[in-house]
Amino acid sequence: MTTSSPATPDVFALSDRIQVLPVVHGSGDFTREVRQRLLASGCDCLAVCLPPEFESTVQRGLQQLPTITISCMEEEDGTVSYVPIDPSQPVIMALRIARQENIPCEFIDLSLSHYEPRQMEFPDTLALQQVSMEKFAVSMLPFLPKPEVDSQMDKRCRWMAHQLHRLQIDRSKIVFVCSVLDWPWIKQAFDERAPYPQPETPPESPTLYSVHPDTLFFALAEFPYITYLYEQRREAMRSDKNVAIDGVKEILLRAREKFLQKYKVRYHNLTQQSFQIFLQYVRNLTLMEHRFTPDLYTLAVAAKQIGGDPFAIALVDAAREYPFQQEGGDPLDSVALGIDQATFGEDEPVTMKNRLSETALQWRTLNLKPEPDIVKKEEYKYRWDPYGQCSWPPEDEKIENLNSHIREQTRHLLAHDLARTEKFTTSVKDGIDLRDTLRNWHTGDIYVKEIPASRGNVEVVVFLFEMEPEPDRYSWRQTWYAEHENESTLCFFATNYMDNLIGPGIGEATYGGCMLIYPPRPISNVWEDPRLALGETLEEKLLEAAFFHSKERHVTVVAPGAPPASWRRLARHYNRRILHIPLKRLSSQTIERVRRFHVLNGKHIRSYATRFIQEL
Repeated sequence: MTTSSPATPDVFALSDRIQVLPVVHGSGDFTREVRQRLLASGCDCLAVCLPPEFESTVQRGLQQLPTITISCMEEEDGTVSYVPIDPSQPVIMALRIARQENIPCEFIDLSLSHYEPRQMEFPDTLALQQVSMEKFAVSMLPFLPKPEVDSQMDKRCRWMAHQLHRLQIDRSKIVFVCSVLDWPWIKQAFDERAPYPQPETPPESPTLYSVHPDTLFFALAEFPYITYLYEQRREAMRSDKNVAIDGVKEILLRAREKFLQKYKVRYHNLTQQSFQIFLQYVRNLTLMEHRFTPDLYTLAVAAKQIGGDPFAIALVDAAREYPFQQEGGDPLDSVALGIDQATFGEDEPVTMKNRLSETALQWRTLNLKPEPDIVKKEEYKYRWDPYGQCSWPPEDEKIENLNSHIREQTRHLLAHDLARTEKFTTSVKDGIDLRDTLRNWHTGDIYVKEIPASRGNVEVVVFLFEMEPEPDRYSWRQTWYAEHENESTLCFFATNYMDNLIGPGIGEATYGGCMLIYPPRPISNVWEDPRLALGETLEEKLLEAAFFHSKERHVTVVAPGAPPASWRRLARHYNRRILHIPLKRLSSQTIERVRRFHVLNGKHIRSYATRFIQEL
């Protein structure tokens, strides 16, 4: 015969009528836990840790959701304490569920004329997916600071304990949502029936404001886009258990979409493999900071390392998106939030205190180079000197290195075309020819190959990045001459750099195709040369110039597809031969870095151009 063990006492129960849900403010995981427990509780009263003067404005803000609002109350010293109506806040979620289920609500925190905010380092709340809310709260007990006697925190705890005693007289089942920092001391004051203070009279009544869409990041506990995903899942009645983690992947895909839409690049390195490296990098950086979920700084640092400044900026913009928030979409006055500050209309910035934020935040800076706005671009265009134009030396070095690589590959192709195979006698010469050896395996003979020195050289290399480039897009055609003997003569067609001025005297363009002659020598502008009259399209015009000016019989053409018949006819006309190298032999990252180049309005611009030129 065995006896049953006694049931484990409920650590969150203050009495047989009161259940406490201690939460970490601003945690989406606690928000989901509060929602599930409140729906399963069957309570007849919800009490929350907010003072009663905020009740009317917070309830109005709940009606505005998913539009984000804040309830602001000015204090005696001019600072403003506020409650964000954020669906990712556990307290707001509890009030939202109570409104949905017609559960009466009580705001039982102490009314104060001056609120004192608190901050503490909390464990990562993602742990709630593996441990219970009880274990999480109990594990924090040894580290929770005890309030000093008669401090504001002590008074608030004693007042809320008194209010709970009052509520349990008329209610049979009460759920109380409070901060995990207050839970042990409210329980102690409740058990001891500690004397309670008198509430103060606030100098002003709270006012409800709409939050400017560009500053939502300072009002919401989660990333605005992740908050949007929570609301989207709520509307679709789908599970939001893994939104905090899957939302990072959604932000990543959204950032790539914004990046490609803005820069209109065809080849890029933002592939599935790069994203896998990105996520591993983010994971390692997050674990080094003893967290499970990354912050925006970690994501932006990893994005800058993987895709450069433009992709990092696109990721930050994607994380800040909240499509439900439309500027001017409601009759409320708008407020622009910042770091512990806000601007109401045209007034001076005022200090702000968030009543639902107790997590210690560390603001860090990251140097990113954004694109100039339209006004700046117009100013740059107005100051541009039409008689000054030069290249950016680091980009010259990139394209010359690629040119050298392609020329070396071409020499190998020319040599292999002349290779001979013979039976092995006394020397393996340039190596064993496995193909012929296997073909004659039954004879027992071994065949070796001999690769003689290549005949001729390669002087002209042509890069065509698109098979049928659009003339309207690539409207700028130019011939540039070498500044020194290590540079090539460059002829190209590209987008107009004046359409994308990124700095004072700095324009950005994209090659559609280019031709490099090395060693350099002066030639007439191929786009105005009357001797070149056979080519009809941009690529044919460039190829005809290559065939015309090449002193060697072979001309290397790097293109996405095989040379069509029209190209070969041009080559035969000038008694030249095309050596085709597929563009896919080059990585997409290499192609994009070479295609994108900058035009400077004079050599003096080179002294500061690096401050404006972004590396992809």
